[in-house]
Amino acid sequence: MKNLKALIISILISVGVGTLAGFLTMNSMEAYDAVSKPDLVPPNWVFPIVWTILYILMGISAYLVYVSESPYRNSALRIYAIQLAMNFLWSIIFFNLQMYLLAFIWLLLLVVMIVFMILSFYQVNKTAAYLQIPYLLWVLFAGYLNLSIYLMNR
Repeated sequence: MKNLKALIISILISVGVGTLAGFLTMNSMEAYDAVSKPDLVPPNWVFPIVWTILYILMGISAYLVYVSESPYRNSALRIYAIQLAMNFLWSIIFFNLQMYLLAFIWLLLLVVMIVFMILSFYQVNKTAAYLQIPYLLWVLFAGYLNLSIYLMNR
């Protein structure tokens, strides 16, 4: 590791964003539990485990981009920051505001940003890009859940 402090900070930023989103939405869990959900929805305890792993992978990935000397590094990190903010806001839209259609549209935009991020990371560090693939797959699954919840509860 080139810089352990930078790695830890990078992981703490991404995990911190997820933790803050979880904290701000925890009072909305009763409403979420009350809505109709599709059969493929995992139990509630799965979500924090999966998201923690994904946020750690995001932090490692961002670190790999940060320590590179690529001329594309800064633009890749900007895209990373934008998608991280979009990820955070989706939680608020979906859980707190219960605006399921808007949340789904927002999630589609987030998927586009994640793809842009993966492509920009790939220019800088291929491993960093590959570490984002589980995140993309999970967000696509979240899109299925989000759309299903919207359709089942309108």
